[in-house]
Amino acid sequence: MSGTDIKNSGRDGARTVRVWDPLVRFIHWVVVLGVLVNAVFTDPEELPHEFVGYAVLGLVILRLVWGFLGPKPAKLSSFPPSPGAAVSHVREIGRGDRLVHLSHNPLGALMVYNIWLTLLVICATGIMMGTVTFFGVEWVEELHELAFNWLMLSIVLHVLGVVLDQRRTGVALVKAMISGSKKIPDGWSIK
Repeated sequence: MSGTDIKNSGRDGARTVRVWDPLVRFIHWVVVLGVLVNAVFTDPEELPHEFVGYAVLGLVILRLVWGFLGPKPAKLSSFPPSPGAAVSHVREIGRGDRLVHLSHNPLGALMVYNIWLTLLVICATGIMMGTVTFFGVEWVEELHELAFNWLMLSIVLHVLGVVLDQRRTGVALVKAMISGSKKIPDGWSIK
């Protein structure tokens, strides 16, 4: 496991593995906050909504750049989007394989790329609504709303996936996204 710190946690045989660096965790939680603020607290017709949108756009772009420059677990190559790998992962779960992915599992990887792409569509259409209207603004507004609704569904599925994976593996994923380390229970292999 080059580039990853692994240490035994104690008597339970669990291993603690350093996974997500501070920048990845910061971006994750600030984007969560930005989506929440714009979904619940800001008026879409006012400047604070735009400012939050620009901040989210900047953070998503920064995360994608960090996906090339950051440490190994943050690299996009550590969790490429692969429907085939996602299907294999579902089969592994069905067989009862005891495997924990250091970064995102293949289903989680697909969700991460889906959320990033959806956020980029939301930001692009939001910018388009406030600027040039070559083809009329109605379709842009509809796409913005459709992408937002898709994002809300994706977030629900993402949270559900986290809960199910935590129950299956015993790895506290939310805690890991706060601390940066995953505690892998004894008897589980690391991929």
